[in-house]
Amino acid sequence: MQTTQYLNEIIKELSNTTALISDEESEKLVDYILESKKIFVAGAGRSGFMGKSFAMRMMHMGLDSYVVGETVTANLEEDDILIIGSGSGETKSLVSMAEKAKSIGGKVVAVTIYPDSTIGKLADMTVKLPGAPKDQSESEYKTIQPMGSLFEQTLLLFYDSIILRFMEKKGLNSTTMYGKHANLE
Repeated sequence: MQTTQYLNEIIKELSNTTALISDEESEKLVDYILESKKIFVAGAGRSGFMGKSFAMRMMHMGLDSYVVGETVTANLEEDDILIIGSGSGETKSLVSMAEKAKSIGGKVVAVTIYPDSTIGKLADMTVKLPGAPKDQSESEYKTIQPMGSLFEQTLLLFYDSIILRFMEKKGLNSTTMYGKHANLE
């Protein structure tokens, strides 16, 4: 197969994932963000990169958002929200973060393939995203892509759709958000 044929197959897979995401869960996440003073985002590996882009866009909207583990990340307090993107929902460092956030009184959201995972069970709410886990040998979901690529791509697009919904609710547009864009580049 040629590179562009692979690209077309990836786009087909991504197109198929959208019908499998709950509008109700998505809207609840938007409401959680609206109700929170500070928003923290966490993920490991590529899921973490998707979370960083999500936190950046929330900052562009004027929200007090942070990436867990960065040196300039504030402290999580009661009624803040921690959004964890994790395909498996079992990454030990993320489980520990979820437990700590809960002990402080924060809300935890798991965006995962497995809502019944350890992080999913700790979470106040979950958003189930389709995708194959890194070890695809026992997965019902089939993809041509390696490891967790489909989940990670879906996660990025899902986060971007949450941004668009938030923008709609708050009457923001790209022009109003650009005022928060980095200017020391």
